[in-house]
Amino acid sequence: MTTLATPNAYRESAVLSAPPELLVVMLYDGARRFLFQAGVAMRERQIELTNIKLRRAEDIIQHLRDTLDMDQGQIPANLESIYVYCLRQLRQSRFEKDPAVIEHVSSLLGQLRVAFASISAK
Repeated sequence: MTTLATPNAYRESAVLSAPPELLVVMLYDGARRFLFQAGVAMRERQIELTNIKLRRAEDIIQHLRDTLDMDQGQIPANLESIYVYCLRQLRQSRFEKDPAVIEHVSSLLGQLRVAFASISAK
């Protein structure tokens, strides 16, 4: 295994062995990382990079939305509303070129991350 492959192998192993709650935390972390990068790129007027990073974050949020089990009561319905709101806000940030909107979405995801992290710690 090459030195470059080692971190990827470790990451893959961590994902494959993680409980579902921790996977959600990892997805929130990934989305927030891409949102941070999108905000930096937007401030630097790097439109193409901004769009790439926003798209990656949107893909993660959409995946979170798609994997909700809507038969589990009100919590998945509430999460879906939050995810739809986040996706709408990110589309708006593209048109308005406003990194504050990206930071707002990242903050919301950060709050959800804390909640899921506390669940996965139990």
